[in-house]
Amino acid sequence: MEQVHIIGIDLAKHGFQLHGARPDGSVAFRKKLTRGKVPGFLSSQPRCLIAMEACASAHYWGREIGRLGHEVKLMPPVYVKPYLKRQSYQVTPLRY
Repeated sequence: MEQVHIIGIDLAKHGFQLHGARPDGSVAFRKKLTRGKVPGFLSSQPRCLIAMEACASAHYWGREIGRLGHEVKLMPPVYVKPYLKRQSYQVTPLRY
């Protein structure tokens, strides 16, 4: 399996968008999964950083994903918006 450094998740009602990035920032994968398939897919991934926008269901998903051994970071929506504006798929490490 490819080395994944960070996975970004866009939470939605039914389909979640997942974007995996390697340590050099290149794209490892882009997937759209339903809610039921997300835990199974993430359990098959190497332990890494999972980043997602802080929203109503993000805390629930953060706890579920954290139980799989991943490190979860929630980003305020103001930090997510620049990624959407510039159409960039380059993922940079979060600094808190």
